[in-house]
Amino acid sequence: MVTGIRLMVLLAAGATGLLVLAACLFAAGASGNRPLPPPALKGIKSLEETLAARRSVRRFGAEALSAEQISQLCWAAQGITDKARGYRTCPSAGATYPLELYVVTADGVDHYRPAGHALERHRDGDLRRALQEASLHQTFVGQAPATFVITVVVPRTERKYRERAIRYVHMEAGHCGQNILLQAVALGLGAVPVGAFGDEAVAKVLSLPPEHAPLYLIPVGHPEGTR
Repeated sequence: MVTGIRLMVLLAAGATGLLVLAACLFAAGASGNRPLPPPALKGIKSLEETLAARRSVRRFGAEALSAEQISQLCWAAQGITDKARGYRTCPSAGATYPLELYVVTADGVDHYRPAGHALERHRDGDLRRALQEASLHQTFVGQAPATFVITVVVPRTERKYRERAIRYVHMEAGHCGQNILLQAVALGLGAVPVGAFGDEAVAKVLSLPPEHAPLYLIPVGHPEGTR
């Protein structure tokens, strides 16, 4: 009788544990966000050294970027630097923040979420070759282990600045792109800015929301022959 009671208690405890585990997994899946490692606020190279070393790199090795490198690049692009006011690493007209950042790797397409410094899976599967085809067949787009895609939601800025908004969002994309390019150099990586691509083709390959217009592609990786 005692053995039977113990067995029932063990089974009940096991069932409770499974329910707790399932709840945790459901919560993680519901948010879909994968927290990134905290960004570093100090680097090895000075800003002046980074500026002097920046060059467009179009030949990359096959080694994937680490979670720490992707984290640092996302933070440089759109990371929050003032939690109280939500200010980010690059300036934005009226703090309207129209940019949305995506990261394309061999694992899939991730959407960067600045508020939690996390990645949200947007699409599974390696779409780099398809992105290359949508980018006028530029081979380095398909070769790079990661391509950072800067998109814009114009109405966020348009509501405040009307016809001036289109000017401001393009300026902001430039700020964001330069941050990525310089951060790549600071990490010992190479990168190249790409503006030659089919807007609709890129949006289709990445299954972008209709309001997220692609403005800028930045392939990033280890320069060929350096690893």
